[in-house]
Amino acid sequence: MDASDVAAHWESNAEIWTIYSRAGYDKYRDALNTPAFLELLPSVAGLTGLDLGCGEGTNTRAVARLGARMTGLDIAPTFIRYARETEAQDPLGIDYVLGDGQSIDVPEASFDFVTAFMSMMDMADQRQVLMGIHRILKPGGFLQFSVLHPCFVPPTRRNIRDQNGEAVAVQVADYFDETDGRIERWLFSEIPAEERARLTPFSVPRFHRTLTSWVSMIVEAGLMIEAFGEPMASQEVALAEPVVADTRVAPIFLHIRVRKT
Repeated sequence: MDASDVAAHWESNAEIWTIYSRAGYDKYRDALNTPAFLELLPSVAGLTGLDLGCGEGTNTRAVARLGARMTGLDIAPTFIRYARETEAQDPLGIDYVLGDGQSIDVPEASFDFVTAFMSMMDMADQRQVLMGIHRILKPGGFLQFSVLHPCFVPPTRRNIRDQNGEAVAVQVADYFDETDGRIERWLFSEIPAEERARLTPFSVPRFHRTLTSWVSMIVEAGLMIEAFGEPMASQEVALAEPVVADTRVAPIFLHIRVRKT
């Protein structure tokens, strides 16, 4: 599967994804993953940043509100259309660009930092992406990205629940199966059943890599690992949003920050 195939899948997802994520159904993102990512993020006030795989722009706007001058790049035209419409209505100085993360068309050393919220595991050639990020970062610049945790969310994963329906363990398999474009079909789990029945599930191509592969690709690209994060819902968050309570058993997301030395 190449980048054009990936683009076709994400374009098919973009309309429904935007509508339902903006309606508050992406609970893992809003209640846990994005807040933890922003907490790990160094100060970006006054810096120039690129949000790689920006989608409809929710996370790009969150980083811009921290004082960064942001560009958002995505492979799906519908995501970019929604992001630009929102920027026109509520300007934050963000420039949204249609493009491919595997061939970022900007001059060398253009950005102080790059973010990638849950997008890099959906890119076909992460090694090429990381090398491209190294090229466009200024010396001393950083990349911070989040992915599904390769150890705890490999291609096969199942929550084990007790008699009350609470997650108590996680069963994982196929960790070493570095899939190239395996299609996963799902919808946000909190969408009401009557609405789910009439929706076409998302079609998400996934390019799973082991933790060893991620570290090797980062090092090969000339980047230095600076920080890891494995978000866990607090008891308060898990009570407020029970769907994320399983992250108290094992992490679902991995956050990595690397720097161009």
